Amino acid sequence: MDPESGRSTGPAIADEAATQPARIGYRSLARNHDFTVLWIGQTISGLGSAISSFAFPLVGYALTSSALITSIVGTAHLVGMLVVMLPAGALADRVDRRLVMRVSAGAGAVLYATVVAAGIAGWLTVPHLIAVALLTGATEGLFRPAETGAVRTVVSTEELPTALSQNQARQHIASLLGAPVGGLLLAVTRWMPFAADAVSYAISWLLLGRIRTNLTPRPDGAPRPRQSALADVISGWRFQFGHPMLRVLAIWAPLTNLVVNAVFFAANLRLISAGFPPWQIGLIETSVGVIGILGALCAPWLIQRIPTGLLVIMSAWAFVPILLPMALWNTPWIVAAALAIGIFLNPAGNAAISSYAQTQMRQDQLGRFSATMGFTSMSLMPLAPILAGGLLSVLTGTVAMLILALPCGLVALIPTIARAVRTVPRPAEWESPQPATDGAHA
Repeated sequence: MDPESGRSTGPAIADEAATQPARIGYRSLARNHDFTVLWIGQTISGLGSAISSFAFPLVGYALTSSALITSIVGTAHLVGMLVVMLPAGALADRVDRRLVMRVSAGAGAVLYATVVAAGIAGWLTVPHLIAVALLTGATEGLFRPAETGAVRTVVSTEELPTALSQNQARQHIASLLGAPVGGLLLAVTRWMPFAADAVSYAISWLLLGRIRTNLTPRPDGAPRPRQSALADVISGWRFQFGHPMLRVLAIWAPLTNLVVNAVFFAANLRLISAGFPPWQIGLIETSVGVIGILGALCAPWLIQRIPTGLLVIMSAWAFVPILLPMALWNTPWIVAAALAIGIFLNPAGNAAISSYAQTQMRQDQLGRFSATMGFTSMSLMPLAPILAGGLLSVLTGTVAMLILALPCGLVALIPTIARAVRTVPRPAEWESPQPATDGAHA
């Protein structure tokens, strides 16, 4: 039995996972009813979100012809998510996580339904779009910590790396299909992409209701120690910065998200300014989506065989060498191939980090601690377009891309020189946390 989830983990044990990692994989999860229901629902919801994310800036620009106002629509979603995420983590450790997820999914369906209604009536405005973007960002911030705890509850420790690899795959599926499907729906009418997202949220709400496992933070019925919500949030920060590896990642993750997203923005802006047709520029998103899915499929195999610390370091350096060809040859084919190479290890690195972090937490701590790590890793992302645009506005494209290679390399050095990262072994050798008082480092 898994002591945290209280469910059977099957015949595999840690030593078998080390020697026969294929036994704990996609087939095992395919027989896991609750994970399958959760994964299908969030894959559909993620595709709906990718469709609406594609449509938001295009509809905003069509209404205002202002690039600045259009950018505000996109930024509002991220702001809403970041503002809510930390208190949502504390909430996910206090109440039934299935209830939190269903409230979030239901709210998303209603919010996007208001855009559809306004579009049909001819009353759609930019303030309405900004409000919906902000509030749906908040619903996502509410959902994420609860989902982290739910996944950790319904899968065994041995299944966790594969489960998180599958979650990485669903993100790339959404990335691959979101733009083309969104474009087709937008060609029908401007509110159609939002109708698709409203339906995707409604499907997610229905499927979440079919999860059978008890998703309360303390399924054993033990009383929760009395502690304020603020103390819960603070305990998340204490855990992250009290754990040697997670402390390093708290510094590295926001910086790498900043520079890597700046690389993506700069590459797109260079191609747009060079006059390449949209279908060729769209090749980049397609190639990244395809390779991301392949990387996610290979991720469990890589995670079981490569020490986690080494895998993190390899993924950290993946984007550095590709900047040279991107700087020298500004064509969609070169950019697509380079970014696809850079993204291949990303699913394995992300799944390995998340799996390791979750094995260091108790079940009733997952919400606040995962919220803290999610907030930290995304905190600098809004600056990525500014960094990319600023460099391209004062430098040539070649020079700007070469300059971005410097922070990419410097950021990659952070996990490379950190012993706390380098020494993390394969999953079969991870140590589980010892019981601790609520809010303490486990």
